[in-house]
Amino acid sequence: MADKVGIVMGSASDKATMSAAEAVLKDLGIESEMRVLSAHRTPEQLVSWIRRSEKDGVRVFIAGAGLAAALPGTVAAHTTYPVIGVPLSGSASIANGLDALLSIVQMPPGIPVGCVAIGEGGARNAAFLAAQILSLGEPALQDKIKAQRKAAADKILSA
Repeated sequence: MADKVGIVMGSASDKATMSAAEAVLKDLGIESEMRVLSAHRTPEQLVSWIRRSEKDGVRVFIAGAGLAAALPGTVAAHTTYPVIGVPLSGSASIANGLDALLSIVQMPPGIPVGCVAIGEGGARNAAFLAAQILSLGEPALQDKIKAQRKAAADKILSA
């Protein structure tokens, strides 16, 4: 069974942004599962999904959240696998996602959550970071990541 990445967000309105993470993982040949589950509104279902995901081969979680951004920390509280938080901005955000970013990075010692940039760029980088974590034991995946970086560099140099 190949290692997978679990992607979770607190609202269906976050799918457009978080789909960027799914697309990066697909391009790298990494299987993922994306779900909408809330730390506040569906806590039991969230914990059940985390447990099932671990049994199904998920080794890294990406959690996108806005406002109080409790979702990444809640995921981290229920797994010992890496969790990467993606701060999201929405119409209710009082600081264009900065509120979510600050919430995600304020985890208590011993329950870490990695945090990337706000929005779609952050979602993409969360997927690349998840891929790098998974590549530690997979030279073929490291080669795919190197090829992606070379393609990105070549695109800049050919402009």
